Amino acid sequence: MERGGFDAVIANPPWDVVKPNGKEFLQSFAPTISKNNMTIKDFEKEKGKLLADPAIRAEWLAYQSGYPHLNAYFRRSEQFSSQTSVVNGKTAGTDLNLYKLFLEQTFRLLRDSGECGIVIPSGIYTDLGAKGLRELLFGKTEVTGLFCFENGSSNGVIFENVHRSFKFVVLSFRKGGETNDFPAAFMRHDVRDLKDFPGGIGMTLNMDLVRRLSPDSLSVMEFKSELDAEIAEKMLRFPLLGERLDEAWNLKLARELHMTDDSHMFRSEQKPGRLPLFEGKMIHQFRHDFATPKYWIDEKEGRAGLLKRNEIESGQIMHYQGYRLGFRDIAASTNERTLIATALPANVLLGNTINYSASLEDSNLLFLVGALNSFTADWVMRQKISSHVNQFYFYQLPIPG
Repeated sequence: MERGGFDAVIANPPWDVVKPNGKEFLQSFAPTISKNNMTIKDFEKEKGKLLADPAIRAEWLAYQSGYPHLNAYFRRSEQFSSQTSVVNGKTAGTDLNLYKLFLEQTFRLLRDSGECGIVIPSGIYTDLGAKGLRELLFGKTEVTGLFCFENGSSNGVIFENVHRSFKFVVLSFRKGGETNDFPAAFMRHDVRDLKDFPGGIGMTLNMDLVRRLSPDSLSVMEFKSELDAEIAEKMLRFPLLGERLDEAWNLKLARELHMTDDSHMFRSEQKPGRLPLFEGKMIHQFRHDFATPKYWIDEKEGRAGLLKRNEIESGQIMHYQGYRLGFRDIAASTNERTLIATALPANVLLGNTINYSASLEDSNLLFLVGALNSFTADWVMRQKISSHVNQFYFYQLPIPG
């Protein structure tokens, strides 16, 4: 370290979120607990039984108590200052991930002009919570390669026990200077393609284009060819949904209820006075009836949950009582369609897997639903996201006014 750091760092870090996982922890005490196929209510019921045992409860509390301190250290340490992302003046809420911590640590360990090669999830160039790291990479290093794989193809998978649609990237950079352009390739399936990169495979992306396409997040769109970049340039002639301009959409988005935090209000039976709870999987393009509701909520209880702090119930009109634009939050870029939007009926409540807007007149609502479900809008969104169509990426969609 006397010369300022290492000449090179090569890494394939773990890709785990730094937060307690109740199902994962309690599985060792009860094999009946399923990590993926268990409803919230069934898990909470089984969890209650297990925690009645003083020994298990003590282990559970000890397991949970360490995470707040761990998170606080990483978020406040100067050594990991790029883990926090600020978008439009607001801190983006995101979970810490070990791969992000490893990436920043490799930067700190390198000497000036030292080089890094690291294998990490594709979220590094798309996810909102990784904006701080993108600022670090583009502003204080020269990115020398961004080569993205989709894990599975007709020939099998690259990594076992990883979903075939999961995307990861071989990222390389040189510490010092800044990035003006960089070679990139996306959606590759054969590791042998790396031999022809850069040069024979991929394209060169210019940072000016990246900043114009994603001014708030610095996300990198997954272009397959130079033609893709030309199409994206043409789309920039139209206003972004989130721009605050005259004669523009000036769209305002919101969420309603949280599927975990508000689960105490959920009822499994439909009765008079209850409203259906819509989840993202219940809607599809132009359809609000793609699946039947699983939960209902007493309207009075739901209204109380929607009231803002210090707001008093006075029979005021709320968003759920009118027609709204809604779109799915969970939607991978490898799905048949990524951007799934519809007009939502009145008198339904929404879980957090549906983002919505109540700021549109009916005619504009119908036009926008049509535009969002077009192949063009879907194509733009597919280049930006990995597994979530969050509000920031939605705001950055260019749509004719």
